[in-house]
Amino acid sequence: MSARERRQVASDAGLSKKRVVDEAVRLADREGVGELSMRRLAGSLGAGAMSLYYYVASKEELLDAMIDVVFEEIELPPAETDWQSAMRRRAISARQVLARHPWAIGLMESRTSPGPANLRHREAVTACLRRAGFSVVMTTHANWLLDSYVYGFALQEASLPFDTADELADMAEDVFLPQLPPDEFPYLNESAAVLAAAGYDPAEEFTFGLDLVLAALEPLRVPA
Repeated sequence: MSARERRQVASDAGLSKKRVVDEAVRLADREGVGELSMRRLAGSLGAGAMSLYYYVASKEELLDAMIDVVFEEIELPPAETDWQSAMRRRAISARQVLARHPWAIGLMESRTSPGPANLRHREAVTACLRRAGFSVVMTTHANWLLDSYVYGFALQEASLPFDTADELADMAEDVFLPQLPPDEFPYLNESAAVLAAAGYDPAEEFTFGLDLVLAALEPLRVPA
């Protein structure tokens, strides 16, 4: 099929690149990116698979565009505040976005043809750190450290067998504690019992660890 014929088919189906990419993101959110194919996407859009190639030349190009959507949703570090507050807001936003799009965690750093939102995000992060007094090399170190923390936490959080602190408390009582006899696992038993009784919420661990990372980076900059 020629490019002109694909364009006509796409037009007849009411397609646009935004609609194609948005639907691909929706499918990946619901079914995982491993299940995404051009044929599956076309079926969801009510179009022929070949019509999609007018907008994205390959699945890799589609993934580039999907990851750009994810980066577009992440808040840029604001320029009007101090660097720690700015990077804290950006990291919290990234975690929230990745919770909505867990399929994206392993793809955020894999794109060799990054889209405009991807590049704007990286420029803003680099600018924030450089203006705060980090050298080029230290900015790179800080960026790697922060991203590794955010992505690692997001990956771990996505794999947890519970969604809320209440669900964890129920699991601690019904599932975990019976497997932890105190004579064999005294410290694990104690931790599970105390944390469940205290209403422990593992979601709070993100900001605890993030603040430690930011505090550790603070002495490594040279303020103007």
